[in-house]
Amino acid sequence: MTSLLQPPLLTRLLAAERILIAGAGGGFDVYAGLPIALALRAAGKEVHLANLSFSHLYGLPLDVWAESDVARIGPDTAAPEGYFPERTLARWLNRHGMPDTVWAFPSVGVQPLREAYRALVGRLGVDAVLLVDGGTDILMRGDEAGLGTPEEDMASLGAVAGLDEVPERLVACLGFGIDAHHGVNHSLVLENLAAIDRAGGYLGAFSVPRDSREGVLYLDAVEHARAAFPEHPSIVNGSVAAALRGEFGDVRFTERTKGEQLFINPLMTLYFGVTVEALAAEHRYLDRLENTVVTRQIATVIAEFQDELPRQRPPRQFPH
Repeated sequence: MTSLLQPPLLTRLLAAERILIAGAGGGFDVYAGLPIALALRAAGKEVHLANLSFSHLYGLPLDVWAESDVARIGPDTAAPEGYFPERTLARWLNRHGMPDTVWAFPSVGVQPLREAYRALVGRLGVDAVLLVDGGTDILMRGDEAGLGTPEEDMASLGAVAGLDEVPERLVACLGFGIDAHHGVNHSLVLENLAAIDRAGGYLGAFSVPRDSREGVLYLDAVEHARAAFPEHPSIVNGSVAAALRGEFGDVRFTERTKGEQLFINPLMTLYFGVTVEALAAEHRYLDRLENTVVTRQIATVIAEFQDELPRQRPPRQFPH
C-alpha cells in the first residue's frame, strides 16, 4: 500500500536492502541519481553507483576490470583521457568521506551490457536496480517524431528488462524539459507517462528540496564536475542545478548552449518514476534490440523501425 506521504518509487527502494543506481544514458547521467542515493544511504541502505560510460574504458589498466565489461573506478584510477565523469564523481565522493567506487560499463549493445549488469548484480548481491536518466528521453516509446538521444538509454533499458532475477527494477528521470534541445516533445512524454500509469507502472513524481542535505550536496557535486570539465560541463545537470537554485528562463551557465533558447524552470527538479516492466511493455522497438552487441546496431534498428512507421506521432503543443 502506497501513501501520499511517500512517493511509490521511494517506497519500493526503501523496501530493498542493496540498491544499484545506474546512469542509463552515459556521460553525467549517474549524477542525476545522486540525491536519491544520498537519501537511501542516510536511511541505512547499501547503495552502489554505476554508469554507462562515454569514456574510453578499454584503455584502462587490467586491474580495473572486476568482470567482463565492468570497470571499478576510484578516485585514483588512471585515465586514458581527460573526460572521465565516473572518476570525477569518485573523487567527489571521496572528498565527502563516502564510499567512492563508481562502476562503469562500456557503451555496448544489449547482450553484453546485460551480462555486465548480471555480473555486477551477482557480485554486489543487489535486490533493486534503479536506472536514472538525466532528462526524459528514456520514456519515449519509439513512434514519436523526436526521440532525443535514445541509443544508450535503450541499451540500458533492454539490458535491465532482461534481468528477471532482480526483484525490483525501476527507472527515475530528472530534468523534465531539458531534452527539448534534442527534439523531444514533452507533451508526448506526459502522454507516455499516462499510458504507463494506466498499466500500473507509474510511480509518481517528487522534487528535490534545495535546502535538503541531498539538494545541497547535489549542487556541490555538479559544481565540482563543472570545475573539472569547464570546457564540457553537463547541460542536463547544469540545468537541474540552475532550476534548484530558483533560476528561471534563459539562464546561461555554459557556452555549450550558446545560440539556444533555454527554459530553466521548477519542473526540472522533479523525479518521475516508473517500473522497468511497464516502460518496456509500452515500448515499440525494444524487442528488436535484444541481439545487439554494439551501439551502432541500436542506431540502425531505431532508424529502420522509424522508416517502417506509416506515421510518427507528431509534436503536440502544451496547452497551458
